[in-house]
Amino acid sequence: MLYVYKMTGVCGCCGALRPRYKRLVDNIFPEDPEDGLVKANMEKLTFYALSAPEKLDRIGAYLSERLSRDVARHRYGYVCIAMEALDQLLMACHCQSINLFVESFLKMVRKLLEADKPNLQILGTNSFVKFANIEEDTPSYHRSYDFFVSRFSEMCHSSYEDPDIRTKIRMAGIKGLQGVVRKTVNDELQANIWDPQHMDKIVPSLLFNLQSGEGTESRSPSPLQASEKERESPAKLTERCFRELLGRAAYGNIKNAVTPVLMHLDNHSLWEGKTFAVRCFKIIMYSIQSQHSHLVIQQLLGHLDANSKSSATVRAGIVEVLLEAAAIAASGSVGPTVLEVFNTLLRHLRLSVDYELTGSYDCTNIGTKIIKEHEERQLQEAVIRTVGSFANTLPTYQRSEVMLFIMGKIPIPGMHPMLHSTGSGPEGNRMIQVMLLKSLRQVTCGFQTTNMLTALPNSFLDPLLSFALLEDAEIRLLVLEILVSLIDRHNNLPKFSTISIISDISVLKLKVDKCSRQDNLFMKKHAQHLYRHIYLCSKEQSSVQPHFEKLYSLLALISMELANEEVVVDLIRVALALQDLALSSEETLPVYNRCAVYALSSAYLNLISQLTTVPAFCQHVHEVIEMRQKESPYLLPEDVFIENPKIPKTLEKLEGELLFQQAKITEVLGGSGYNTERLATPYVPQFTDEDRLSKRKSIGETISLQVEVESRNSPEKEERTPAEEITFETLKNAIVDSVGVEEQEKERRRQVVEKFQKAPFEEIAAHCGARATMLQSKLNQIFEITIRPPPSPSGTITSSYGQTQSRSVPVYDMKFPDLCVY
Repeated sequence: MLYVYKMTGVCGCCGALRPRYKRLVDNIFPEDPEDGLVKANMEKLTFYALSAPEKLDRIGAYLSERLSRDVARHRYGYVCIAMEALDQLLMACHCQSINLFVESFLKMVRKLLEADKPNLQILGTNSFVKFANIEEDTPSYHRSYDFFVSRFSEMCHSSYEDPDIRTKIRMAGIKGLQGVVRKTVNDELQANIWDPQHMDKIVPSLLFNLQSGEGTESRSPSPLQASEKERESPAKLTERCFRELLGRAAYGNIKNAVTPVLMHLDNHSLWEGKTFAVRCFKIIMYSIQSQHSHLVIQQLLGHLDANSKSSATVRAGIVEVLLEAAAIAASGSVGPTVLEVFNTLLRHLRLSVDYELTGSYDCTNIGTKIIKEHEERQLQEAVIRTVGSFANTLPTYQRSEVMLFIMGKIPIPGMHPMLHSTGSGPEGNRMIQVMLLKSLRQVTCGFQTTNMLTALPNSFLDPLLSFALLEDAEIRLLVLEILVSLIDRHNNLPKFSTISIISDISVLKLKVDKCSRQDNLFMKKHAQHLYRHIYLCSKEQSSVQPHFEKLYSLLALISMELANEEVVVDLIRVALALQDLALSSEETLPVYNRCAVYALSSAYLNLISQLTTVPAFCQHVHEVIEMRQKESPYLLPEDVFIENPKIPKTLEKLEGELLFQQAKITEVLGGSGYNTERLATPYVPQFTDEDRLSKRKSIGETISLQVEVESRNSPEKEERTPAEEITFETLKNAIVDSVGVEEQEKERRRQVVEKFQKAPFEEIAAHCGARATMLQSKLNQIFEITIRPPPSPSGTITSSYGQTQSRSVPVYDMKFPDLCVY
């Protein structure tokens, strides 16, 4: 018995000799883990840790040791108590020794995360989240979070059988990733969480849960349960975490954050559905700092280039995302490389046209891929809408540059070279013209400028108007829509969407401003150009109702936006010339077109007479319209511009009171101070080479005409033929001899080709050498004429050609008068 007593005493002595921190730690654990942490003893342990901070690391190590032992023995109640004690110590202590304690803490969290039990994983995650919210006073140079990023990402993809437990594990993973981001993103001494190795795990994990939540969100709970369900939804939590991550991204980290999103959408074929991709990038664009928006746009454009040979649905999905992103980013979306954005979009528009025409393309991975035409059309429309969306974010001066840029891309006969698309031919050029003009229409939509002269220079307006002369009705209509959009600066266009005779235009509540000095200069420079194209477009046989409606809108808008007294006079002359055009027997216009031109002329004269507010002019127009309503209603818009036009099969020549009289209009307007001499002069459009160029359909004809013009202006023709008097006989001989001249030209060309095919090389070389010698002599003459030495006081000399030349004397040898020297 004595022996036992002594042994007990020894054990008691040994227990008393144990370090105090171990005894304090042991005391917080109750005999029954169900009782939970012993709070009184926990307070003692906390006070001891605060009083002796140098013992904190040992406390952490001992707690870690006990926790590892309890995990191994499946005593999970004690595990929970140990983690609760660690959490309280972390929250209470902020001393310099905290780093060593944190290492023990993270070691225990890691132990829990590696366990198979979901409850332990969730317990470890919750402790880590609490730790992540603590701001440490001292930095840590060696701490690593790689394991936590990997483990939390793995938990986000949990496939546990029980759906409720699976949801809890995934939410724990999301919270863990959020904790890692919070802990590391603002600390430069920590591991860089923005490195691709971390972002490639974090971002796909978040997107996976965001995507998984789309299906469950559709089964929305009842309103009473909604708030509780939202708290339990992984998708809601994921979105918050994703927004927080992006909101912390600096300029240099945007690319690393967005690239995994693009890869995830590629790998899971999520571009085709569009909805999820658009949702992701809406979150991105609303979360990042606004000045970084253009970086996301540039990455999307680069990704579009990388997918240039993907299916049309994939490319259309990327373009739709661009459309939404541009609308959100507003003025910051394009960034410094404005034209590069539009260049990329237009390049893909042209690629789509090529794919549609060829029907297939070669893909490196799959081989030849067959194109679905309707998918390419959807892509083209998406690109055009996106071009307009980007343009709407730009200021006026940049939008003008974009308009010029797009115009430079359009193949225009005789002005810009045709685009040589593989296998497309003329039809390909036509489709590219249509698509680019549609893009231009989107850019001009809503365009408003105070100075038309600078916003619409010749380099833009001349090529645009040349399209109004093409035989293609669709292209002409697009040009008219663009012109109308550019001129309408007060949103009057909707009031002229249809052609009608309006008895009182005051009901339209038109916005009319006084014509500014810049507008006067613009019309002085371009008015005749506009009138001519309006007139020539009206006489096109392929014009239909939309063409005449746009012509009416164009005339009306010019009258309100750009009209001074001289312009009003010219517009009235153009309207009367249109009446004469419909009246002329020389024009081979169909009956519908003649009636349409009559109706257009009457509707516009009705409008302009009320705008001028000259009573006698209004009365004359009103009388003619009333007479037409009684005798010839098919000459008015109400009977022409309807679904089933009420027009006769043939149209007899009109006379008298059914026509607007130029003499009468001149007389009544002359009394109000208008220029009667100009009014009395009938309007006749001047035809130019541009009309000939625009009417040509093939590229070969255009090139041959250009060569012809260049040959006429060639400097090699030194002797100009004297002006020849043109008579009837001259014209007759020219027509008769034209066939012979063509035959001679063909024979001459055949001989040249045959000579180069059959003649020996030495003869051809000698011939070319002679031409080179002649060219060199001509160049020498030109240089001697244009490049002369400076005049010299020392006199002149005679050149070898017998011409008088100034002798070149060095400046330091010249004798200057005293007055010239200072």
